[in-house]
Parts: sequence; C-alpha cells; structure tokens
Amino acid sequence: MKSIALLSSSIILAGSLLAGCSSSNNAGTEEPKQEIKVVDLSKEQEAYKEFALDQIDQFVIKTDEFVQAILAGDVEKAKLLYAPARMFFERSEPVAESFGDLDPRIDARLADIKEEGKGEEEWSGYHKLEYGLWEENTTKGYEEVATQLLNDTKELRAKVETVEITPDLMITGAIDLLNEVSTSKISGEEEIYSHTDLYDFKANIEGAEKIFEIFKPALTKKDTELVKTLESRFKAVNDLLAKYEDGRGGYVLFESLTNEDTKALSEAVDGLGEPLSQMAIVVE
Repeated sequence: MKSIALLSSSIILAGSLLAGCSSSNNAGTEEPKQEIKVVDLSKEQEAYKEFALDQIDQFVIKTDEFVQAILAGDVEKAKLLYAPARMFFERSEPVAESFGDLDPRIDARLADIKEEGKGEEEWSGYHKLEYGLWEENTTKGYEEVATQLLNDTKELRAKVETVEITPDLMITGAIDLLNEVSTSKISGEEEIYSHTDLYDFKANIEGAEKIFEIFKPALTKKDTELVKTLESRFKAVNDLLAKYEDGRGGYVLFESLTNEDTKALSEAVDGLGEPLSQMAIVVE
C-alpha cells in the first residue's frame, strides 16, 4: 500500500525544548535541561494487536474453508466463501503487510505482478483463484495454488506474533487503508473478475475505524471536535455502503453501481481522509 502521510516513528516528544546558546560570554553557564514528555499508548497498542490477531485467526479459518471448497471442486461454494474470507485480511492489512513477501503471495493482483516485471507463472494467492473461479469457472488446475494459499495464511498467523505494534503503524495503517479504498477499491480494479470490491471497501473502512475507536479516549482529551468530525465522517461512509447491502449479509456487485454511486462514495471517503490524518495528535 502507498502511504499518503508520513508520520514520526517515535512517540517520545519534546514538551519544551529550551536551547542554550553557548558563546564566549556564557561558556561557564549550564544549559537548561530539556523537558521530555513520553506518551504512553501501550494499552492502545495492545488492544490493536489483539484485534489484528483475532482477524488473522479468522482469516486462517475462513481461508481453510475456501480452500477445501476448491479442493472438492465446488465452484459455487468457493465463490460464496471468497469475498467474506478476504474481509478479515483487509481489516488487518496494516499488520499483514508488514511481511513484504507474504502480502503479495496472498493478495497480489496480476497487474501488480506485471508491474514488478514478473511473469504470470509467479502469480499466486486469492486473486489467481478469483481468476480461475470467475473467468474459467473451474477449480481444476488450481489445487496447488489453493494449498499454497492456505500454507501462506498459516505462516502469516505465526509471524504476526512477532510484529511490534506502534502508534505510527496504527495511524499510518488507518490512513493507508483509506488510501486503498480511494484508489483500487473505488475504481473496481481490486476484484476485476468477481466484482466483489464492496466487501473489501467495507473491510478497509472497518479496519481504519477500529484504529480510531481504540484511540478515541485519548483523542477526546486532545480534540473533542476532531472526534465528533471523525464519528460523523465514518457514519457517512458506512451509511452509503449500507445502501448496497444485498440482504444476505453481503454486498451487490461493484459493476451494478452507477457513476453517481461511485462519485458519492468517493466524496465521502475524501471527506474522511483529512480529519483521519489528524489522529497523529494523539502522540503529541
């Protein structure tokens, strides 16, 4: 994911930096000590790690069910399981993408592979299976890809235990999730075969909103108006997405949306982006 904001990786901030100027006139004077303020967000960091672990746990379980359907040759069942399983990955992507090799193996689109100068034979993961299910309407020949996907998700779960959760990862992650929505999801290029982009869209918003909810008590102490704005903007996006629920716990196909629909969603996401970036004040 491309970040739209660069944030400081340190949570140790200078509360009051009093610079002492040395010269021949005051060479013997002692410089005032710097006053350092440490922002303790350990509870928030632990809460987010618990959330991410739970999401990846569910991702492994749902991926297993998806893979078993493919191995059984059940195309229709695999199609039904595809998008809901991916939502767990999309919600926790700020953590999942910490492992540069695993993220593309699980989630790369063919366009991503080609952009890196690689051949189609190096393509793997969910989107390759998406191609087989929707473009070729078959699971035959994809058994090895499915098995590797399940192994990769299990490896991801094991590695997530080692991730160091920092406020920077959380804040940048929330912004990156929103950026993904405003680029690939809103254009329909993420799920070009299944057209299940709205599932990913919703999951990305939920992932960003979870980070906001974790930070909300600390943010309220800093800027109550910012909290109210974020609550309002998240509600606006979620209310729009609710219009496209299919009544069966999922979402309509992205291709059924009109230009006016995607414009409204885009504007709602854009309206959320700027105040979301202001969450950085929580470390000040």
